[in-house]
Amino acid sequence: MPDIGLPQIQPDIARPPRRRWVSPLLRRILLLNILPPALLAAAMLYLDQYQNGLLAAEVEAMRTQARIYAGAIAEAATRLQDDRAVLVPDAARPLLRRLVDPSPNTQARLFDNTGLVVADSRVREGAGGAVVTEPLAPPQPRGAFSLTVSGLYDRVLSVVPRGSRPDVEVDVNPDAPSFDWQPNLGPDRREELRLALEGGVTPYIRRTADGRLLVSVAEPARRGNQSVGIVLLTREAREVDQRLFEIRASVLGIFGVALALTVALSFYLAQTLANPIMQLAGSAAAMRQGEGRSGSVPPALLAREDEIGILARDLQSAARALWARIDTNERFAADVAHELRNPLTSVRSAIETLRRIENPEQRNRLLAIIAEDAVRMDRLIADISDSSRVDAELSRTVAVPVDIAPILSTLAELHAATRKPDDPAVLLEAPAEGLVVRGVEGRVVQVLRNLLGNALSFSPAEGRVTVRARPAGPMVEVVVEDQGPGIPEAKLEGIFERFYSERPSGESFGQHSGLGLSICRQIVEGLRGRIAAENRRDAAGKVTGARFIVTLPVA
Repeated sequence: MPDIGLPQIQPDIARPPRRRWVSPLLRRILLLNILPPALLAAAMLYLDQYQNGLLAAEVEAMRTQARIYAGAIAEAATRLQDDRAVLVPDAARPLLRRLVDPSPNTQARLFDNTGLVVADSRVREGAGGAVVTEPLAPPQPRGAFSLTVSGLYDRVLSVVPRGSRPDVEVDVNPDAPSFDWQPNLGPDRREELRLALEGGVTPYIRRTADGRLLVSVAEPARRGNQSVGIVLLTREAREVDQRLFEIRASVLGIFGVALALTVALSFYLAQTLANPIMQLAGSAAAMRQGEGRSGSVPPALLAREDEIGILARDLQSAARALWARIDTNERFAADVAHELRNPLTSVRSAIETLRRIENPEQRNRLLAIIAEDAVRMDRLIADISDSSRVDAELSRTVAVPVDIAPILSTLAELHAATRKPDDPAVLLEAPAEGLVVRGVEGRVVQVLRNLLGNALSFSPAEGRVTVRARPAGPMVEVVVEDQGPGIPEAKLEGIFERFYSERPSGESFGQHSGLGLSICRQIVEGLRGRIAAENRRDAAGKVTGARFIVTLPVA
């Protein structure tokens, strides 16, 4: 028996989608939404340019202050000796302390030309000649939030390339001695001495272990064109740290708000996108398991007016169409079994009777019945095979422009060439060309030949079959009319069902399989056209024949 398109049911071994706490789509939404504010926060936290600007301003202010100190010392704490200016330490120490007193968090030191410390603003003489050292004020205590912000900033800067510190060019003393002969000095002390040695070419900026940001600048003290010493000024840049902290805190606050909004919006998008898609996947799984015959897509998704709603409705329509197709195939299989059982029963009965009959005339009659039933089954099987292939063929074949005017002319000429004197005539009312539709030529010819043959079989002897074809807007309309008995009113739709057979008077049983008009409808609807049947009536309302109307889209 040929393939009649019944679906092959496979055991469902696919597992339903596993529910995850965070779907992959939600992860992607979160990543895409968090990435821009994260990059913004990283860019804002990378404040080297702003910090360099603040430090450059601090360095310039300190150098201006150091120049004032150096000028005051060169004028008030030196004496002339052998036409050469000499620094007077006893005069320089109190003068340096008085100069620095108005500037908190600042330490000034005075070096002579040999690199020895002459005066230090933090070293004073106490009672009884004791020397008292007053270090810079301790750093202000920092809260947990401040430590967190600074730590985060430092970690970001540890992986991001940083710019250079600001520098200010000044004259270099080429005759200044080296301090490498003092090996016991710490690294910061040696850098300060080297800074003093070089006359302040570049400032020395460092952060101590207790978190203080210290800036040191050096300026030579000159009387005339003669250098008498070097002033080294060190200050804690608390304002720079405070301003940077305020900006970082603001950026982190904005980032925190943006992050919270981003996460909230991401979950909202997940609720409107990811969750509905998971629901649609669950609905598809239910349909695959046979639970979606009455519709398993949630009504809330079907009611949506966005792309999710379109997808949900298309899935529901596809499921219903699939179940309808399965039901149709099941009915088709049952009808095929029924239609094949009738001739097989007749053949079986004739064979059993043939075994018991010796009369040659009766045996010949039974053999004729068997032969007719064999021909009937062969025709039936051929039509069943053709019907089962139509949908698959139309889905695989690309529709092309087909001009049906020459096809109709050829069919009319072929009938005229083979027509017997008593056969009905075919009257064609159509242009010679220009009725171009989009279809598959072989199947279009099959429809037209089937309708024309059906009309000729029902028309009376010497009757007439009229075929009209014309453009009808975006469609091409073909009308086939006969002069036969017409179609029972209750069967105007039923004649397109499978195995429906209405025989012309005088035709023996079994000449038609009942699939011709059903195949015509399959082909026409597969080509996005329509086919309908109606009765022709005269002025008195009497049925004068049948009319079949086919419309196909213009190419």
